[in-house]
Amino acid sequence: MGAEVPLKAVARARAVDALRGLIIVFMALDHANYFIAHQHSSGEYWGGPFPVYKDPLTFLTRFVTHFSAPGFFLLMGIGMALFNYKRRTQGWSPWAIWGHFLIRGLILAGLQLLIVNRAWEWGPVPFPSVYIGVLIALGGTMILGGLLVDLPNLALALISLTLFVGSEVFQPAPEMWGLITNDLPNLLLARPGGTGELWSNYPILPWLELVVFGLLLGSWLWKDSKQAFHRIRILGGIFLVAFLILRLLDGFGNIRPRAGNTWIDFFNLVKYPPSMTFTLLTTGVNLFLLSGLDWLEQRKASWLGVLEVFGRAPLFVYVLHLFLYMLLGRIFTPSGSSLLVMYALWLIGLVILYPLAAWYGQWKVRQPASSPAHYF
Repeated sequence: MGAEVPLKAVARARAVDALRGLIIVFMALDHANYFIAHQHSSGEYWGGPFPVYKDPLTFLTRFVTHFSAPGFFLLMGIGMALFNYKRRTQGWSPWAIWGHFLIRGLILAGLQLLIVNRAWEWGPVPFPSVYIGVLIALGGTMILGGLLVDLPNLALALISLTLFVGSEVFQPAPEMWGLITNDLPNLLLARPGGTGELWSNYPILPWLELVVFGLLLGSWLWKDSKQAFHRIRILGGIFLVAFLILRLLDGFGNIRPRAGNTWIDFFNLVKYPPSMTFTLLTTGVNLFLLSGLDWLEQRKASWLGVLEVFGRAPLFVYVLHLFLYMLLGRIFTPSGSSLLVMYALWLIGLVILYPLAAWYGQWKVRQPASSPAHYF
């Protein structure tokens, strides 16, 4: 399998790193908004109160960050596929590769429970005793997705489509909100929600569809990157057209109806779990961004290197940025702030993070393939 793949095709698509860096920048804005301005949205769930925004800037500040979570799952799938192909050419067995994904997935979950949740606990609002966050979902989907990396492309497409439709079909009605609590298997695997003691925003299974789809894209990128980006552009357009149709119909694919008829209501989507419209919009945009970044890369846009620095040290930046913005909020804005102040401190935080991310990325590249550093 590995020997038949031309190594010159794609060892690591720089556009993938650049997009990962861009969504890290968006993610940092979201968490700066929480720790510094104390204005993070408290809604977007499959039931319960839906968020109301006082003005367009407040909404847009939240909206642009929606591309981060689905982008991370999609790009993780792409990265897993590229890792699989590269390691197979180096003689790794399928079980050795899955063992790597297993260990890394467990590390991600452990970091969430042991380290990352400490930053959230020091935030501006009360925090649950146990929180199932994005790193647990990333770790769980990495372990499950690792079992699928060698499947044919058609099988990956069918599995992703089945998960995509199935997650919507089996979604409970919004009227059931508050009735599914203290059920760890459900909260870990299927439904966001919970209580003050146990809360889940990122159950594993609703996000697996994007990882499997990423495996498919990663296979395309490895074998023929030019053709892959052509397909990515087409799929991006299809996803966005499908989003518009389902959102206008305001029925299946939305989990719950729009709260009103303004343009903000139109784009105010259910994220927890990702509704079909949420996934179509965010993934469609991310696919166009990925293709656009590749176009810029082919034209030697030097500023993409800044994004790549963040994108090559995602876990390091994720953990570090939470504590950084938590500290900035506690020191400078303990009672919250305006969006203007928040944006200024967000940019300062990125300036602080950049050299640290550059150092870590360069250090990690120098480590041998067998180094434990590659689990982080």
